[in-house]
Amino acid sequence: EVQLVESGGGSVQAGGSLRLSCAVSGYTSSTHCMAWYRQAPGKQREFVSHILSDSRTAYAGAVKGRFTISKDNAKNTLYLQMDSLKPEDTAMYYCASGRGLGSGCIYDYWGQGTQVTVSS
Repeated sequence: EVQLVESGGGSVQAGGSLRLSCAVSGYTSSTHCMAWYRQAPGKQREFVSHILSDSRTAYAGAVKGRFTISKDNAKNTLYLQMDSLKPEDTAMYYCASGRGLGSGCIYDYWGQGTQVTVSS
């Protein structure tokens, strides 16, 4: 079974940076998609970014140009570099892994989350 453990969250002032990490164990050959989602208090969980097995990436409009997703296959780790942080980026950030389905992804495994708080 795949297990995901996030780290790197914390409190930062607006304009600052953080790098989230997601350690992956139990990787399977069916894993095609790795992603970051976030959920702010009182809001639904929302897509932030994904990276596919061929290294293609995608970003939500709200973070495009500020966040960068990457992965280190040798270390089985997924990253999210977050720059120019804004108070509206405050949320619990979750790592997810899953399989491809058509042109999209189905996420089967989720981490427990890491909290990011951005103050103005």
